[in-house]
Amino acid sequence: MGKLTGKIAVITGGSSGIGLATAQRFVAEGAYVFITGRRQAELDAAVERVGRNVRGVQGDVAKLADLDRLYDTVRTEKGRLDIVFANAGVGELAPLDSITEAHFDQAFNVNVKGTLFTVQKALPLLHAGGSIILTGSIAGVKGFPGFGVYSATKAAIRSLVRSWTSELKDRQIRANVISPGTIDTPILAPLPQEAIAQILSTVPMGRMGEPDEIAKAAVFLASDDSSYVTGIELFVDGGAAQI
Repeated sequence: MGKLTGKIAVITGGSSGIGLATAQRFVAEGAYVFITGRRQAELDAAVERVGRNVRGVQGDVAKLADLDRLYDTVRTEKGRLDIVFANAGVGELAPLDSITEAHFDQAFNVNVKGTLFTVQKALPLLHAGGSIILTGSIAGVKGFPGFGVYSATKAAIRSLVRSWTSELKDRQIRANVISPGTIDTPILAPLPQEAIAQILSTVPMGRMGEPDEIAKAAVFLASDDSSYVTGIELFVDGGAAQI
């Protein structure tokens, strides 16, 4: 029997990278998974890769109507929810003197607003014992040049979990953050190689992480293995934020 047998999960940003790897892990552990993505073709490809016990729902987490449609689908097809992995996010390099209003709005709309309402709108479906997992980042506690806005969004994610841990305790719903380090995902593609090399130079383990290494941590936080764990920030970062 898998660690998530019989569980119903939502994973936003499930078309690639960490979200897709986590969907594959969750299904392997016995869960049924709803994944979201903005681009239908990529979402369809992800559903095909997961292969079973998965449903793709196209949508943008920054658009509340899309979130309503997601949870209407969950309610109609499964009637309940056990796990929410609010993983969708964006990141773009922008030094302080080049930050625009559009850059700021996109980052906060997706990473903070999208995360908040992904969780809020899931609450009517979440049962006692449910697990909320947010994707943070080591950028929330470290100062990387050019990532000021992105870092601020991830610091906000950490703050939200602290509040929700207190707010949801009476419902026995746990809330935690996974904060990855530098992970080999498509989000890195726009970054200059020198920027990636600079980041990796600060990683004690000397390499990027793999999406599946984050997925394994998500399984732990989603399962009963972490039944006495709430309010934490779990760094999966090769030691980058620890020394």
